[in-house]
Amino acid sequence: MKKRWIILWICILLLPNILSAQKRLKFKEGKFLIAQFTDLHWQPRSPGCTETAATIRKVLKSERPDLAVISGDVVTGDPAIDGWKAIVALFDEAKIPFVVTMGNHDGEHMKKEDIYNFLLQSPYYVGEKGPKEIMGCGNCVLPVYSSKNGEKLEALVYCIDSNDYRSEKAYGPYDWIHFNQIEWYRRQSSEFRSKNNGKPLPALAFFHIPLPEYNELVGKQQKFGNDMDREVGAALINSGMFASFIDMRDVMGVFTGHDHNNDYIGINKGIALAYGRLSGKDAGGSLERGARIIELEEGKFQFNTWISTPIGREPIYYYPSGVNSKEENCLKYQAAQQLSAKQNGVMYTYYVGKCRQVSQIASCRKVKEGVLPNFSIGQAEAVDHFAYEFVTFLQIPERGVYNFYTFSDDGSVLYIDDNLVVNNDGGHSAQRADGKIALEKGFHKLRLLYFEDYMGQELEVGYSGRKIPETTLTASQLFLP
Repeated sequence: MKKRWIILWICILLLPNILSAQKRLKFKEGKFLIAQFTDLHWQPRSPGCTETAATIRKVLKSERPDLAVISGDVVTGDPAIDGWKAIVALFDEAKIPFVVTMGNHDGEHMKKEDIYNFLLQSPYYVGEKGPKEIMGCGNCVLPVYSSKNGEKLEALVYCIDSNDYRSEKAYGPYDWIHFNQIEWYRRQSSEFRSKNNGKPLPALAFFHIPLPEYNELVGKQQKFGNDMDREVGAALINSGMFASFIDMRDVMGVFTGHDHNNDYIGINKGIALAYGRLSGKDAGGSLERGARIIELEEGKFQFNTWISTPIGREPIYYYPSGVNSKEENCLKYQAAQQLSAKQNGVMYTYYVGKCRQVSQIASCRKVKEGVLPNFSIGQAEAVDHFAYEFVTFLQIPERGVYNFYTFSDDGSVLYIDDNLVVNNDGGHSAQRADGKIALEKGFHKLRLLYFEDYMGQELEVGYSGRKIPETTLTASQLFLP
C-alpha cells in the first residue's frame, strides 16, 4: 500500500514535466508544418459554423500540421463561450497543438483574458496569456526543437496581439503593435540569439492586422496570390515592428489576416509579407475557404508555403527565392547556349556622355573596351555622365525559374539571352528592380547596360533560385565566350 502511495506522489510530481513534454514542438524528419487559419468569424447561432468546422477538419486531416495558428477574428458572435468551446473541440479531437492571436473583433464579445483562461484549459493549447506588463493579450514565442536533438532549438514562432481600435479617430480606425510589445520581441530575439552562439534563429511572426509595409507590395508583380481587396487594412501609425524584424534578422515571414479577399505573399526588403486564406463561412469574402500552410526546413532560413482548401492544394511559393511552382510549370524555358567557356570574366565597353535612358548610351562617345572579373563601375574615369555595356555568360547550375535584380544609381537594364528581364531604367537615386526568367541548365548570355547621370554611382547585380538564396553574382559564375 505504501509503495502505491509513493508511486502516486511521484506521478503527481512528474505530471507538469510530462505535460510540458507533450506540448513541446519539434521538427519531424527535418520538416515542421504550420496551418494558419484566419478570420473564422464564428457566430454560434449561424448554420455557417457547420461549413467552417468542415473546412478546418478537412485541412487538418489532409495536411496533418505540427502546429495550427488561428490568427484573429475567431468568434464574432454571442454566446462567445459556446463558439470558443466548439473551436477548441476541433483541435482537441484532431490532437493537434494550436495557438491563437487576437483580432480586432475578438474582444467585442468576450474579454481577452477570459478567452485565454479558457484556451489554456485545453491539453493541446501551446500558447500563453502573455506578460501583463505589455500591451495586448496572448503575446508569446513558441520554440521549435530539433528532430535529432530534443534540447536543441531550431526555429521560433512569434505570436503577437496586433490590438484592435483607437478611440482617437484622427489616428485611423485601427490600433497598432505598441512599443512595449516591440521591446518584448527584441528582448526575446536577443535571448534566443545568445543561446544559439550569437546567431539568429529562423523565425516566423503571426498576428491579425497587417503592417503598413504591406502597402509597398500593392500593385507589384513580385507578389503571388489574390489581392481582390486592393487596399491594405493596416494601422495608419507605423510603430516600427517591421524595422525591428529587419534589425534583429530572425523573422523570415509575417503572416496576417484581416483583409478577407487577400491571400497573397511577397518579399519586402528580404522579409516575406503574407496573408492567410480566409477560413470562416460567415466572414465576408469570395475566396474558397481554407488555410495557409507553411513548411519550415530544419536548420535553414527558408520555407515553402501554399494554400490548402477542401478542394486541394494551390501552387507552392518558395522563400527566399520568391519563385512559385505555377511559374515553374507554365513559363517557357530558355535553352542554354553551347559554349566551351573556360575563362572567367566580363567584357565591357566604357562610354562618356550624358544619358537619361539606356537607349541613349549608343550615342555616347566610346572610350575603351576590355575585360573585368565581374560587373563593376569602379574603373570609371569620370565622376558623372558615363556609361557601360557589359556582356558575359552566366553558368546556371540547374533547370529552374530564377529571380534577377539590379540595384543601381542611375539606370540599368539586364537582358538574358536577349530577353529583357530587369528594367531599372531612367535617372534616379539608388533603387532596386527585379525580374524572373525560366532557364535551362548551362550557359546563358547576360547583357547589362548602365549609365551614371549625376551624383552617386552604384551598381549591383544578383539572383536567386528555388534552392539558391539571394546572392550577388560572383566572378566564378561568369565566363567569356
